[in-house]
Amino acid sequence: MNRIQHKLNEDKKLLSIYFTAGYPSLNDTVSIIESLENNGVDMIEIGLPFSDPLADGPTIQASSTQALKNGMTTEILFNQLKDIRKTVSIPLIIMGYFNPMLQYGVENFCKKCHEIGIDGLIIPDLPVDVYHEEYQATFEKYGLTNVFLITPQTSDERIRYIDSVSNGFIYMVSSASTTGAKTGFGDEQLNYFKRINDMVLKNPQIVGFGISNSETFTQATTYAKGAIIGSAFIKHLNQNSVSTIPNFIKSIIS
Repeated sequence: MNRIQHKLNEDKKLLSIYFTAGYPSLNDTVSIIESLENNGVDMIEIGLPFSDPLADGPTIQASSTQALKNGMTTEILFNQLKDIRKTVSIPLIIMGYFNPMLQYGVENFCKKCHEIGIDGLIIPDLPVDVYHEEYQATFEKYGLTNVFLITPQTSDERIRYIDSVSNGFIYMVSSASTTGAKTGFGDEQLNYFKRINDMVLKNPQIVGFGISNSETFTQATTYAKGAIIGSAFIKHLNQNSVSTIPNFIKSIIS
């Protein structure tokens, strides 16, 4: 059982935070991770910036562009994280597009993740069928959990297939749009959260896209195990210093 599975077994609603590695400044990555853990965050998604981020809204796209301008690369991220397990114990997941991983070499990428203590990957553009047929054995060899996304449009059959090849949690995208903070969830989204909950899947669900404050966090976790905040956190980093992270987290889970 890896850190993700241990965390999912805790009797609480989980807060996961996404941020873009190398943003606001190239060398902020480690201090952001440490501050998030110290202030009660349960899991962290470290975004590997990419030049063509299809699923990302304008806030995350802008942070990716800036991180790349700052000089962030896969190799630099791995170098920044090489000693992360000396100070951080919560699950760490790298989220990014498949192209940089292919360029690095999938086996090399997974091996490096294992060496530095990364627990899982979220790769929105890696189809579950391709993963299952070509890469699952490699991920499992290095103890990595691969997390798949579902949307309100994903068929029940597809959801059950994703559930069958998953060994952590399912990333439940709250709507069919790109990422971005919303003011609240409507009946349609809440019904979707309930519908997935009623499927009684073996993997718990964590909701992402559109969570920005304590109200949307509470709504998202009514039927799910946890929720992910990305755009709202990046906006906070854009407007404030890294030292104000405690205030942001308190505003969500106070």
